[in-house]
Amino acid sequence: MSTEIRYDIVDMDLLRHEYVVRMRVFGDIMGGLKLTLPSWIPGSYMIRDFARNITAIDAFDASGPLRLEKLDKQTWRADDWSGDLTIEYRVYAFDLSVRSAYLDDSRAFFNGTSLFLRPHLDVARFTVSIVPPSGPAAESWQVFTTLPAEAVDAAGFGRYAVEDYALLIDHPVEIGRPAIGEFAVQGVPHRLAVSDGGKFHLARICRDLSEICAEHAAMFGELPIDRYLFLVLATDDGYGGLEHRDSTSLICKRSDLPAESLEVADKGYRRFLGLCSHEYFHLWNVKRIQPERLQKTDLLTETHTELLWAFEGITSYYDDLALPRSGVVGPRDYLEALAEVVTRVQRAAGRRRQSIAESSFDAWTRFYKQDENAPNAIVSYYTKGALVAFGLDVTLRERSADRLCLDDLMRHLWQRFGGSGQGVPERAIEREVAELLGKPLDDFFAAYVYGTEELPLAEWFAAVGIGFRLRPATGPDDSGGYREDERPPKSPSAVLGGRVEPGPEGLRLALVLADGAAQAAGLSVGDLLLAIDGERLTAGNWQDLLQRAAGDSVELHYFRRGRLRKGRLPVRTPPADTCDLWLLEADDLDRMIRQRRDGWLGSRRKPGA
Repeated sequence: MSTEIRYDIVDMDLLRHEYVVRMRVFGDIMGGLKLTLPSWIPGSYMIRDFARNITAIDAFDASGPLRLEKLDKQTWRADDWSGDLTIEYRVYAFDLSVRSAYLDDSRAFFNGTSLFLRPHLDVARFTVSIVPPSGPAAESWQVFTTLPAEAVDAAGFGRYAVEDYALLIDHPVEIGRPAIGEFAVQGVPHRLAVSDGGKFHLARICRDLSEICAEHAAMFGELPIDRYLFLVLATDDGYGGLEHRDSTSLICKRSDLPAESLEVADKGYRRFLGLCSHEYFHLWNVKRIQPERLQKTDLLTETHTELLWAFEGITSYYDDLALPRSGVVGPRDYLEALAEVVTRVQRAAGRRRQSIAESSFDAWTRFYKQDENAPNAIVSYYTKGALVAFGLDVTLRERSADRLCLDDLMRHLWQRFGGSGQGVPERAIEREVAELLGKPLDDFFAAYVYGTEELPLAEWFAAVGIGFRLRPATGPDDSGGYREDERPPKSPSAVLGGRVEPGPEGLRLALVLADGAAQAAGLSVGDLLLAIDGERLTAGNWQDLLQRAAGDSVELHYFRRGRLRKGRLPVRTPPADTCDLWLLEADDLDRMIRQRRDGWLGSRRKPGA
């Protein structure tokens, strides 16, 4: 008799925010049985210890209660039972993120990594049964998931089934009363479920997403799904997403959703579309083209790979690029967003210390556990990875006489790894590039992937007909953008070299940038800044006082751990770390550059598609 595991979500305790799960093990099992709950969820590389949310757990067989031994923080063992084994447990769920589980009287949401204990044995079949929660608050709730349905009612409650645990945990579930939109891409149905969205233009989102998704599918040449689901939670201030094989969970600011009156996509709506685009691109790049090491993980301990720069960085490059290619936004809006990415990378001194390959490997302990020194010590494999992907795109075009580009590499990876299910080994990306190009790009990878050399951004942008410059910021809210003025805007005469947070007692230093004025003055994070040259500092005047400073330095009074200190703060001008990008006039460009730019920003869909 083959083993079957059945999970019944028998109750949703809305007041206690707890799911009650009854797990049943059917079949002949020799010896004891170990059960674990994952420590992390695929796509988010940090130990989260989901088992800490199990608030009660008991075991039973036909004769009654059994002893269930806890072996470590996430592992239990059952021995000596007769007949079928039942494990019943409660899971606290009050995490609004896309990574865990949530439950209250407005909605229910969960990932399988938070709810489903994993049996350490060969299982032929897993089933999940979801019953409707009781009470008027949950009236007319519906289930939204891509779990394969076996026997469900019109609202989606009932039984779902999969063949292995990896599939079981790759289908998030949303239950509630979201707003629903639908569209098709290459004949494949797509659904959008938006919870707590308020009033927004649902049809506009569906129209724009259909164009963006079609652009990605055209680039890869095929759409390897039979349906897709966007699960979106709108909040007053949130942003993030998590990819799955044929769905995604997203969280966004409610104000980023388009109003009915919106004519041209504003910055918030473009940010939301970029997030959707990012997670949809993962349908190919991560969920099917996968790092070999992440295919073999047990989800109990960290699994290190140097390849996150390719899987997240390349995805971060294409997420915004798909917007102008699809026609949803214009090239100027795209360059505005790309300039902001350059600015973020340039303002992180950690780019000189950590390569994006190292950032990928150390994601578990450094990128996902950032402290006050993070900007000085680490680099993001998302943002710098996106710029390296852009540079790889340009380099492939230049060294192949415009025969190849990054699109060709992604299709090559899809055909070799995505379709076969074979994982991508470490250092395989550069080998595949060499095979495709007919010669290695070792210099590129050594300098920009495994090294910390400054990116030759001016050369890369010039190669696609884009104007580029780095200039000092005009103030704390200046993150660069689309600007083609010959003379850059005026910048402050002096900067702190750090970030402050206003408080009732003064200005607390929240960040000290490497090689900045604050660091040179000996200041540390947590210092309470009081006065410059004897004048009290406030949230409203501190920047003006810096601009009026005379001489090479000013006298600064501050508290550290409650003791008054005095020092000299150097007067330093802001660094040139803010990026402007603009379209160079087509008539001034060489024909090859003009054609390359048109090819870079142009659609991948065939005319009429």
